[in-house]
Amino acid sequence: MPQRSSRPLPTGWLVLWTVLLAAALGGFVALGTWQVHRMHWKHALIARVDGLLRAPPVSAPGPDTWAGLRADRDEYRRVELRGVLLDREILVQANTRLGAGFWVMTPLRRDDGSSVFVNRGFVDAAHRDPARRGAAPPAGPVRIEGLLRLSQPGGGFLRDNAPAEGRWYSRDVAAMARSLGLSSVAPYFIDQSADDGTAADTVRPARWPVPGLTVVHFRDEHLSYALTWYALGAMTAAAMAYGARQEWRRRRAARR
Repeated sequence: MPQRSSRPLPTGWLVLWTVLLAAALGGFVALGTWQVHRMHWKHALIARVDGLLRAPPVSAPGPDTWAGLRADRDEYRRVELRGVLLDREILVQANTRLGAGFWVMTPLRRDDGSSVFVNRGFVDAAHRDPARRGAAPPAGPVRIEGLLRLSQPGGGFLRDNAPAEGRWYSRDVAAMARSLGLSSVAPYFIDQSADDGTAADTVRPARWPVPGLTVVHFRDEHLSYALTWYALGAMTAAAMAYGARQEWRRRRAARR
């Protein structure tokens, strides 16, 4: 059989493929570099939050500082607050190590008249009714310690909060305040910490709601993503080099 001849690519096609491969190479390198920057940002975030979690609690921010709260500085700060828990609550759907259920969000009235929502902990479906939880919440002044969390407006993934129907998928402080007819409510809530050090690990809780189930975890897979993008860039560069060499050989042979 006669051997098929290998002809050089037309100049137009050669330019087109060169531009496309160069664009792909640049895109892969840019994505890898972006993931490296994200990795450094995530490491700084983890270090900051770890420092906040180890720090002693400070007084929860009052109304005069609400406007200056920022997620990159205040989220997950350990705080304490004092006041009276109101006899009202909102249940927000949750999934925890104890299974599916609800966060019990209860407003706490402070001495200055402002209110702060407190996530008193988790209840399963069987303990959704306060009458079935055992001991009632304290009626007098209380001190609560926990983690400061900023409001989560809107709802959950593909699910919007429906206050009129009593369906809540996120802890939207402003919407919860409107639902309960509250004013002067902090733009954050407090995830109450376990007060005995064991409640969060109890398989069969002795009391409901169960506090201390907040999971502070940040996915840190940016290095693997960066290596993947850089590997794709390296393969693209190798393909460009191989193609350029083959085309050079074809054109040299065509000139003979």
